Amino acid sequence: MTTLHKGANLPVGAASVRAVLCWSAGPGVPDVDASALLLTAAGRVRSDDDFVFYNQPRHASGAVRHLGKQPGTDTIGVDLGMLEAGIERVVLCASADGGTFGQVPGLHLRLLDAVSAAELARFDMEAGPETAFLSGELYRRAGVWKFRAVGQGYASGLAGLARDFGITVDEEPRPAAPQPAVPRPAAPVVPPPVVWPDPAPAEPEPPSAPTVRMAKGEEQLPPAVRELLSLRKQQVAVSLRKQGVATLTARVVLVLDASGSMAGHYTRGTVAGVAERMAAVAAQLDDDGQMQAWTFATNPARLPDLEIGELPAWLRLHVRVGQIGLFGRRKPPKGLVPGQIDMRAVGIGNEEQKVIAQVRAFVRDHPVPAPTLVLFFSDGGVYRNAEIERELREAVEEPLFWQFIGLGRAQYGVLEYFDTLPGRRVDNVGFFAVDDIERLSDPELYDRLLSEFPSWVRAARAAGILR
Repeated sequence: MTTLHKGANLPVGAASVRAVLCWSAGPGVPDVDASALLLTAAGRVRSDDDFVFYNQPRHASGAVRHLGKQPGTDTIGVDLGMLEAGIERVVLCASADGGTFGQVPGLHLRLLDAVSAAELARFDMEAGPETAFLSGELYRRAGVWKFRAVGQGYASGLAGLARDFGITVDEEPRPAAPQPAVPRPAAPVVPPPVVWPDPAPAEPEPPSAPTVRMAKGEEQLPPAVRELLSLRKQQVAVSLRKQGVATLTARVVLVLDASGSMAGHYTRGTVAGVAERMAAVAAQLDDDGQMQAWTFATNPARLPDLEIGELPAWLRLHVRVGQIGLFGRRKPPKGLVPGQIDMRAVGIGNEEQKVIAQVRAFVRDHPVPAPTLVLFFSDGGVYRNAEIERELREAVEEPLFWQFIGLGRAQYGVLEYFDTLPGRRVDNVGFFAVDDIERLSDPELYDRLLSEFPSWVRAARAAGILR
């Protein structure tokens, strides 16, 4: 049996599994129901038939079934071999009736081999004010099924969660307008009774479109780049709204691993794609049109600030892998333009604690009224666990949240389990890993990227860390 932390994944060797959602039932504890969504590679259902829950307990293919509920457990069965070719993911969901998941003690998910009943994995979850929860997912990668621990809450409830994946949700109409009162005439005149027609039921108002900021310099971008950036900013706003946040201002800092093992990610353009998608987060959250950025390997180096209006040029000039010189540091190689980093000075090792310290110093030396969101990308190989833990523990009282994203390698060390460590006033770290971030849709990426930041903002304000 493997105990998973949030964002971790493991291969699933069993042909058929049971996902058992467990909690401690009792007086005052909300009722919990498990459900599942069958998704295509686009991250959407094909129709409402791809939603399995208590009112629709069996998928037409027979591959996914709601197996019934006992006090403190609810179970979904998945026969991986029976899933249709177009289904790439089975998302395991839950809803709380009569309260929030923060009121549900002992919430965890057990993944069992359906044949032997052996426990394959356990995922202990923490929740807050959400009434819907995405606990985990089974997903197909290169023909192999895997399980990922997700642990993402939805403030918009099960209807909002289902709607985000393409399920049609009936809106409840607003109450009909009250009938106007009929004046009573004075005696002795008795007019015929007045018959008032029933008012037509009011049409439900569609949800308002999210507010999208226009970043400084955005109008300078080429039309295609500007259009894509706008779409991504809208998705960032939608992802925040799922967490119950209408508007949020934050300084965004990007940190890119440039160690030797990252070379393939740079060569394939993966890191440039990541930076471009993160620019949309900065453009939506911080209207000054800038994003601070660092690169690191053996040593950290601050990159020139990313100006949104210069996004294509910035990606071309500054998203580069580390290097090592045969005879130590020499003169900058020919071709470096002003502002470019000599990547030989950055090296090829893994020293996360150094760049964490530099970002902390920058935030201290350049205070702003808004919180700071650090988007930290690494492919693993973490080994300076004690030093990293010390830096992140000391940063608890500082106005910045660390969101670590693993790019599919391994050995994330303390980055992976830091948010489960006790002894902190607030949880200032989030982590998740993806096997292939290029195949992760923008909606899913931003949902996962922003799943913990809003709750940290609320907790940090309550603790007096943020004003």
